[in-house]
Amino acid sequence: MKDKKSLIIYFSRADENYAVGYIEKGNTQIVAEYVKELTGADMFKVEPLIPYSKDYDTCINEAKQRVGNAPIKEYLSDISKYEVIYIMSPIYWGTYAPELETALKKIDFTGKTIRIITTHEGSGLGTVVNDVKNICVGANILDDALAIKGSSAINSKSIIEEWV
Repeated sequence: MKDKKSLIIYFSRADENYAVGYIEKGNTQIVAEYVKELTGADMFKVEPLIPYSKDYDTCINEAKQRVGNAPIKEYLSDISKYEVIYIMSPIYWGTYAPELETALKKIDFTGKTIRIITTHEGSGLGTVVNDVKNICVGANILDDALAIKGSSAINSKSIIEEWV
């Protein structure tokens, strides 16, 4: 996969995170940057139109209210030049962040190979693989998805290197 034109589509949140406290860079962004370094992939960060609160508990309540209707700042429409798409998100209630779903709904994944990474603090992959299969119709979604504990993201480069 390293020699194929690749794109990373990810959602990540800094500020107060579960189990790691206040951080300047989100755990999923750390992981996405490792994948970029190891594969040369381009990156697209999905950002909420309305930023989340810095406080973790408040953020979680805000995100619950956005499920099914999470507006984002910018949409990605044309991925035709890419062969491999890495989809990355923290786990929110067993699946990807609501903003990531908003972004993925607008993209034609026909013929693309998709690889999935989640960050979590105990949820593993949740239902992300099945959820991505449901939304990315026409794609070849590999079953080798990778779940990385958010509190270990900073030290995950060797695991990611083995996976890519």
